[in-house]
Amino acid sequence: MSDVTEKNSGLSRRSLLKGAAAVGGLAAGSGAITGFPYVKSAEPKVLRYLGTAVNEGDDIAKKCFADTGIKIEYVTATTDDVTKRVITQPNSFDVLDTEYFSLRKLIPSGNILPLDAKKIKEFDNITPVFTKGELPNGKKIGGQGTAPWKVLYLDGANSKTFSATPTEWITLIPTVYNADTLGIRPDLIKRPISSWAELLNPEFKGKAAILNIPSIGIMDAAMVVEATGQYKYADKGNMTKAEIDLTMKVLTEAKKAGQFRAFWKDFNESVNLMASGETVIQSMWSPAVTKVRSMGIPCVFQPLKEGYRSWASGFCVSKGVSGPKLDWAYEFVNWFLSGWAGAYLNRQGYYSAVLSTAKANMEAYEWAYWMEGKAAEKDILSPSGQLIEKAGAVRDGGSYDDRMGNVACWNAVMDENDYMVRKWNEFIAS
Repeated sequence: MSDVTEKNSGLSRRSLLKGAAAVGGLAAGSGAITGFPYVKSAEPKVLRYLGTAVNEGDDIAKKCFADTGIKIEYVTATTDDVTKRVITQPNSFDVLDTEYFSLRKLIPSGNILPLDAKKIKEFDNITPVFTKGELPNGKKIGGQGTAPWKVLYLDGANSKTFSATPTEWITLIPTVYNADTLGIRPDLIKRPISSWAELLNPEFKGKAAILNIPSIGIMDAAMVVEATGQYKYADKGNMTKAEIDLTMKVLTEAKKAGQFRAFWKDFNESVNLMASGETVIQSMWSPAVTKVRSMGIPCVFQPLKEGYRSWASGFCVSKGVSGPKLDWAYEFVNWFLSGWAGAYLNRQGYYSAVLSTAKANMEAYEWAYWMEGKAAEKDILSPSGQLIEKAGAVRDGGSYDDRMGNVACWNAVMDENDYMVRKWNEFIAS
């Protein structure tokens, strides 16, 4: 997940989520008690919420207002535009929702205000995926790229330096994350797929696709390069110029051989490619696979032996926020982690930062399907009420521990990011 243009795409990944938000979360478990009784205030509590829409939605805003009296005003932009706004217009937003890999660009600007962990009610219950780089069961997970725990803490309240050890000053309070892989059409491939290497298998010449978002596409490409045994990276999320050149050479040769049907940027495009059968294997996102399935077409978010590429998002606030508005920001973040929103996000196929509160807001059969890898006891519905899976189905990749326990790398901003983007654009134009 990451840099994707919402405005002109018709139905991007995030616009789908935003639209689903209007009716999402009502399918089950939405009547749970949140513990946030709203007492009407004389002063309207308004927060301008800047983000990419992955956590946004009318339903979330309405529930937040009902529980807290806080009115959320969404300011939606692409990942790149969110970053630019933080750096150039820090007074144009109050709450920021962004990805952890963006922090390497944002923290040096001094334009975001670290949050105090002591004021976050559920902070000690946040999954150790963020705080320690391990699962709740203690298993360590892959840390290549900009892993959240590398950039979670700051040295102090006004610091522009990440702390390698825990402090009370937090860059982003975690909200949502996932493990991404390739999407396939099992009915058209008709054999097991178990490796990232299959993306460049000549068997699928003209039937493969990769996403045209440099910082993510090159990570998918690196997974393929390693899977084919051509090279082993020290850190796929922070390549040298020589490693970038090697990776792009592999992709360019595949492109010239006719391997790729498309280079997609947009959620809807990825759905159409798979639903039509124009592609049978490609970079894909979980909601896109869900969309294809909801059309009655077989599509699998395929677990692969080399592991997943992961991403994560969280909340912070603008440096310009103070006084009552800062109190409202803390109240909003605490509400978001209290369970209703987490359950809502889990039903979209994502993972919530505080597992315990999300679980308390989900039906037992939902939790068993989405989180424990168990066969669905009842039909599983999308946030918009469409059938995703019939009773008896098992989630692609299995349980939370199986999926997050097999993360190989995280979305990242490389030291050589400018060089990488230039080389990627040369590849697309070749």
